Formats: sequence, C-alpha cells, structure tokens
Amino acid sequence: MSDLKYKPYVPEDTSMKELTLRAILIGVFLAVILGAANAYLGLKAGMTVAATFPAAVIAMAILRPLGGTILEENIARTTGAVGEALAAGAIFTIPAFVMAGVWDEFNYLQSTFLMLVGGILGVMFVIVLRKALIHDATLPYPESVACAEIVKAGQSGATGAKNVFTMIGVAGLIEFFKNPSGLQIINDHLKLFLDLGTSKVRYLIEGKEIGSAAFTGGTLLEAPLASPALTGVGYIIGPRLASITFSGGVFGWLFLMPLVLFFNGESLSTLISASYSWADIAKAAYSATIKPVAVGAMLVGAFYTLYSMRSNLIGGIARGFSDIKAARSGESVEKRTEKDLPFSLVLMSIGALVIIMVFLYEFFTKSWSAGIVSALVMALAGFMFAAVAGYLVGIIGSSSNPISGLTLTTLLIAAILMVLLGMSGNTGVAAVLGVASVVCCVAGVAGDMMQDWKVGHILGGTPWRMQIGGMIGVVAAALVLIFPLIWLHNGTPGGIGGDNLPAPQAGLMAMMAKGIVGGEMAWPLVISGMLFAVALILIKSPSPMLIAVGMYLPFNTTFAIFVGGIFKYFVDKRAKKADKPGVKEKIENTGILIASGLVAGEALMGIILAILVTVNISLPSLVKSSTGFMSVLTSSLALVVFFIIGYVLIAIPIKAGEKDN
Repeated sequence: MSDLKYKPYVPEDTSMKELTLRAILIGVFLAVILGAANAYLGLKAGMTVAATFPAAVIAMAILRPLGGTILEENIARTTGAVGEALAAGAIFTIPAFVMAGVWDEFNYLQSTFLMLVGGILGVMFVIVLRKALIHDATLPYPESVACAEIVKAGQSGATGAKNVFTMIGVAGLIEFFKNPSGLQIINDHLKLFLDLGTSKVRYLIEGKEIGSAAFTGGTLLEAPLASPALTGVGYIIGPRLASITFSGGVFGWLFLMPLVLFFNGESLSTLISASYSWADIAKAAYSATIKPVAVGAMLVGAFYTLYSMRSNLIGGIARGFSDIKAARSGESVEKRTEKDLPFSLVLMSIGALVIIMVFLYEFFTKSWSAGIVSALVMALAGFMFAAVAGYLVGIIGSSSNPISGLTLTTLLIAAILMVLLGMSGNTGVAAVLGVASVVCCVAGVAGDMMQDWKVGHILGGTPWRMQIGGMIGVVAAALVLIFPLIWLHNGTPGGIGGDNLPAPQAGLMAMMAKGIVGGEMAWPLVISGMLFAVALILIKSPSPMLIAVGMYLPFNTTFAIFVGGIFKYFVDKRAKKADKPGVKEKIENTGILIASGLVAGEALMGIILAILVTVNISLPSLVKSSTGFMSVLTSSLALVVFFIIGYVLIAIPIKAGEKDN
C-alpha cells in the first residue's frame, strides 16, 4: 500500500545543507562511542539500546548552536546510530569464535572484515528494499515516528517540545532508579508447576526458600511495568500489533513453559541449590526448549513474511531497474526525496562483496566448495533477513528487532549445509559462525537503516545522502569495535563468557554451531516450531512472525509493549468521541509526543549508564544509597511506575484534546 499522504517536513524542492563535513564527523564520533558502549551492554546484559534517539538528541545539541540545519542533524543521526546496530551484530557472534574454541584470542583482521562486509551489505540490501518498505503505509514505524516527532518538536520549541523533553526526564529517572521486580502472581504460577512436577511441595532446599538465591538476582519475569520505552513502543504501534506480539509471550511462557516445568519437575528440582534457584533453572529450560521452537517458527515466519511482501518487494526492485533505464536514457526526473544511490552500482557492489566472501570462507574451511556454498547462503539469508528486519522494525521498532533469532535461523541453515558437505570440527564451526556473523551484522544494520531512513523520509532528507552517511558510520564502527571486545576479554575476570560478561547470545551461537556440526541439535523442537508456524498460517493468523518473535523475546518485553497498547486503546476510544475538527489529531499527536519522550528518555539513560560503566566511573555513594532505596521502592511498588506511565500516556493527551473541544 502506497503512502499517498506523504508530505515531508522539509519540502522536496527546498535546498538546504545536508551532507556536510561537520555532520559526518559528529556522526562518526557518535557511531564509535555508542557502538562501544552498547558492545559492553550487550556482553553484560544480552541486549543493546537503540541509538536512534540518543543520536538524534546529541546531534541536535551539538549542531543547533553551530547553526546546523535539520537535515544536517538527520545525517549526523543516521551516521551515528549505525554504530549500535553493528555492535549488536558483533557481540552476538564474534565472541562465539573464542567461546567455541575456534580462536585462541580475538583476530582483528578477520573480525573487522566480517563486521565491515556485514555492515556494508546491510546498507546495500536495504537500498534495494527501501522504496518497498518506506512507502508501505501499513507499517507504522513506531520508533521512527517517535524520533521524527522529537526532531520536529526541537525545531519548533512549542508545547510539543515541552511534552517530549519533560517525558525524557521522567523516563530517564525511572530507568536510572528502577530495579528488576517481578509479576509475582505469574512467577508463583510457574513455580507451582515445578513444585507439582516433583510430586511434593519443595519450599525449602538447604535452608533456603526457592527463588531467594537466584543467580540472576531476581524473579523469573522481571520489571515489565517499569519500562517507559517499551510501554511507549506499545502505545505507538497500537493495541492490535501489541496484542499479537504479546500472544507469543503468553503462549511460550504461560502455556508451554508450565508443561515443561510440570513434566520435568523432578529432574529440574534436583538442580536447585544455593547457587541456582528455580528461576535460574526455569530460564535455562526455556532457552533449551521453548526458544528452539520459536526459532523454528521464525524460520517459517520469515519465508511467509517475504511471501506476503512479494508485491511490494518486486515493485521496489522493479522501480530500481526502471531508475537505471531512465538514468541511461536521460529521462530521470526523480524527486530529491526519492533519489537512492545508483541501482547498478548497488548491485555490482553486492556481487563484489559476495565474491570476496568466497575467499574468506575458503580460508576458514580450506574448501572451495564449502566457501562458495557459505557465501551463497550468506548472500541469500542476508537479503531475506534484511527484508524481514526492515519489516519488523516497521512494526515493533529497532529496539525489539530479534536479530539474534534471525541469526540463529541462518546458523541452522549454514550448519546443516556444512554437515552435508562433510565439514566437521573447528573448520565447520568457523564456516558456520562466519556466515552467522555477517548475517547478524546485515540484519542489525538493515533494521537500523530502515528506521533512520524512515525518520529522514518524514523529515524530508535525501536518501542517497543518508545512504552514504550510513556506510561511513559502518566503516568507522567496524574499524574500532574489536578493541573494546579485546580489552573487555583481557581485562575482565573470566573474560567474555564468564560470570562478569556472560555474552548469552554469543554463547548460544557457539553452542548451537558446535552442537549441529557435532550432531547434537534438538531438531524435534525446531521442527515443532516450524509446524506451529504452518498451523498459524493455515488458520490465517495475522502475523506468525510476530507471534514467534513474542515467544523468543523476554516476557517482560512483550508484556510492557502490550500494556502500552492497552493505554493506546483507551486514548483511541476517547479520541473517537471528539466533536470538533482537529481534536482527534491533537489527542493522537500529543500521545505520540509523550510516548516519544518516554522511549527517548530510557534509551538516553541506558546509553549514559553504559558509558559510565564502560569507562569505569563509579557513582557517588549518595547516588548508590539512593539507588538502593529506589530499588526497594520500585520492587515493592512497581504499580506506582505503572500508574505514572499510564497517567501521562492517557490523561495528558485526553486533557490536551479537551482544551480544544
């Protein structure tokens, strides 16, 4: 469906400074800093914070006093935000080479080359897909809309800006002080099934209450109501998409997981000790049983998503070839806001990179046939998952883009092919991880670029200039990101993979690569997930991919998104009753601005805290004691945070509309 109502903030016939040296330099600086900070965060917590919002705010803060234009800010943000996306691709896969025993230590040249190729391919693939995805009016692009509203609010300095920046402060404070707190009823519900499965009530083991010695420092389902960012995302995407995503979490955690705990309760309970609580065992069981089902469902869902998008994708590629033909005949009169890099150059660059990767994979495997197959799998999976990542970002935003799940799917395919080709041992594992690394970087960068290009589309940026900025950011981040990994691995007790830097995704990649190549993969679970997705397709489920994503993501993530969707439902219901023209739009716009501030506030604070930890800056004792007090407060009064977020997302937009009604 075309976006027929598209009107850029900066008109297409306006000439304005955009791709300037200062914008690029600021973007490169942000790409390196935000990438390094998120690398640590990902190794420590298994997640990264979307950098679009902090990059936008920092770019505005630096360029505004210098007289920078809104389009310069757009270029700086696009160039800078890609560092986080590449960091996600790197930390989810590159450490797996060391953890799997393929490398004794990090290899700078090979690591950098994998990131560089993956990042540039991510940009190139979504250049091909940009028109199809950007102009699809059925994709809400929640975080892109939020970021664009922040930038526009910063330009006007009107009441909207006050709403945005006030909410940035509120969300930042919540993020700074919040402490994981559980949905106690649901946690007790899951523990009951473990208890029943043991055929006896086990409340005390070695003198400790079950759950009190949790290795992860909390209950199983943590802090869903204390996430302003995720609640804001749910508000922006609306109740329908939020509910679909949450349904996957409900199916995985509240239906399948109780069955796992019940039927395996006796064996699992014996593992509970002073070091591992029932919550730890349950989390491990979920990763070992339910996540493979979700990966299988995502595999089928990915192909089905591409099939559903076939008209738009074919149309976008056809438009690209039409652009080549028009340019050659001198008939091209393409608008500034629609002009990509030359399509022929993009296709030739993709082909050249694939050929180069044949040589790298041959180096890994010592086999030309395996090298060629690996490069082809990398190219096909990269393109497919670039499309899927762009599509998912259009629905749920970059923060919830499940690139590790997409990478696991690629890893499965590559590992099977390596086994069929007779590859084994470290050479087979190296080939599998090499393919997965590139595709992970492709998916991360592709999703981030689509998010940033949608922001630029709304603001009136020039696509080919944003594409150049994105590639510069990829190159800058790829050249330096391996250094934080080396420093953290060598300078942290236990290194990457130890208790201090567990790197969960990389550990999972290493385990699965070695397991499949070594013939130890739980295929029945993966196939079950594939059949589950087929069943969803047969009953015409609105989005099998989103349901699978909901199963894969942490329950607190999908629940917080769902809560935001509920808030939006009440606001929409009130907006429909508006009598005067423009009141409905006023309510909707105010709500988006507030949700935008909540998303940006948590993202900014997450980056700030990551940077403080990365540079080893300790907070003053007063702050530590205050944080401890607030930890107790948010643990026992998590609903207070819930009501605060609910109030600002429901009451303030409605009051804004009532003033004009």
